[in-house]
Amino acid sequence: MDLDDDLRVTGCERCPALVDSRSRIVNGVGPTDADLVFVGEAPGANEDEQGEPFVGRSGTVLDDALRDAGLARADVRITNCVRCRPPENRDPHREELDNCRGYLAEELDRLDPELVVTLGKVPSEHLLDRSVAVTSEAGEVFDARVGETAIRLLVSVHPAATLYDRSQEETFEETILQAAELAGVGEGGGGQSRLGEY
Repeated sequence: MDLDDDLRVTGCERCPALVDSRSRIVNGVGPTDADLVFVGEAPGANEDEQGEPFVGRSGTVLDDALRDAGLARADVRITNCVRCRPPENRDPHREELDNCRGYLAEELDRLDPELVVTLGKVPSEHLLDRSVAVTSEAGEVFDARVGETAIRLLVSVHPAATLYDRSQEETFEETILQAAELAGVGEGGGGQSRLGEY
């Protein structure tokens, strides 16, 4: 059994509303030694259908930003705070986030990434355990703890925000570039700074 199998949740019935609304459990995808991990809130309709996080329109936005940073989806790990689709795509309730937190804590503990990027308000607030003004805190790095694991966390706006508010595009793209640089991956990682400081 490989590490990725160990990180897969195959059966969970802790949240009755989510058990009723999901067609499958959507686990994280990507390398089990990824230095960069993206955490969203919960699967939507496309994710529930395909069994992979961030595969709809917001997934395309994320893929494009990764490419611009010299990365591919296959280079990073993408997961969610909650692994089952909430009904009507509502935000997960606190109890649902808490029920699933152990799975995320275990995943982050095993992966031991250089950096965790929270995509949007729900994962940012859940992992920092406080209210977060995502648009003003995007690009800021914090120390956080998930279970027993200490992580370095970078707040990002949700990729979907760029679809509804074009002014968020630059913020999102810059945050993904910053993430690659901080994690030492992609074109921004290691060697010369892309900002030409040297």
